Amino acid sequence: MIPLFEQYPLLKEKIPYTQLGTFPTPVRHLKNLGKKMGIDYLYLKDDGLSSTMYGGNKVRKLEFLLGDALHKGAKEVLTFGFAGSNHALATAVYTRKLGLKSISILLAQPNAWYVRRNLLFSHVCGAELHHFRNEIAAYIPTIIILLQKKVRLGKFPYIIGPGGSSPLGAIGYVNAGFELREQVSMGLIPEPDTIFIPLGTMGTALGLSIGLKAAGLKTRVVPVRVTDEKYANKKKFFKLFEKTMALALSLDASFPRVEISADEMDIQHDFFGEQYACFTEQGMAAIDLLERSEGIRLEGTYTGKAMAALIDHLRRNGARNEVILFWNTHNTRNFSDVINEIDYHQLHRRFHRYFEEDVQPLDKHPSE
Repeated sequence: MIPLFEQYPLLKEKIPYTQLGTFPTPVRHLKNLGKKMGIDYLYLKDDGLSSTMYGGNKVRKLEFLLGDALHKGAKEVLTFGFAGSNHALATAVYTRKLGLKSISILLAQPNAWYVRRNLLFSHVCGAELHHFRNEIAAYIPTIIILLQKKVRLGKFPYIIGPGGSSPLGAIGYVNAGFELREQVSMGLIPEPDTIFIPLGTMGTALGLSIGLKAAGLKTRVVPVRVTDEKYANKKKFFKLFEKTMALALSLDASFPRVEISADEMDIQHDFFGEQYACFTEQGMAAIDLLERSEGIRLEGTYTGKAMAALIDHLRRNGARNEVILFWNTHNTRNFSDVINEIDYHQLHRRFHRYFEEDVQPLDKHPSE
């Protein structure tokens, strides 16, 4: 049983849930990188290994979201993202596992190797992929798609918002806070003073912030913004926070009435770069440093930028006795064997540009 349900059995009775992941995810002492940076207690929690099929942070959210979809008798699931969306791919992977169909509404983004890989794997998983220039261009066609599905199946697809960052999806990372407390109590890691984590659609950082406080840990979450500020800001963070707390309390009145002050939520904005999914020199340098030190490979859109913020913090402040945890949200499972023989021409022609145009200059070939 997951730690949240052990602590609050009433939530288990009331929240639909389907097991998709392999938990708890491991924590690792980054001794080599810590030595280089002058810190003794530097750790990584590897949600990249959250499943043997496809890891990353989306698995925790989808356990609740797809559990709800099954509970409601859904046949199809529709979600949103950019062309290389890890969330859209994870949704495709796990809907197939559960016997559902996935529909992805995808927007244009800067090109990268991972975009190609994710699109091909989504195709292998049988996802129905639609590509649009931007949100405005996608609006009317998405409504038409929903209506067509309603006519054909007699019901609308189950809709999952971008990143799975709804109050229900965030519960997955509330549970992660309790999971970390168990690892602290087992002596696998000292109680962290600070956790650095990417901030995209905010459900991961927000759920974790609630979970840590509810679990009685004093750890401070430092979210590093990796999406446009219109998607990731304090106003939206606290709006989602209030909705997530309202959901938990409505289901179990004994759940702690967690509070987070505006001062506590110190969103780091300086590592975003020019636009979403544009890699940065600072982020790629952080990726290379971690890989050389520990053999762990991050990526340029999310985790590399968050690691850059952590390294900048260490260089500016020094933190020998501080306990810092980096929460890796990037899938580290290799699925190249599944897509090696797939011809990208099997995708809709709107996706061909990602295979025919150069990737952005800072992106390295996967073999490098």
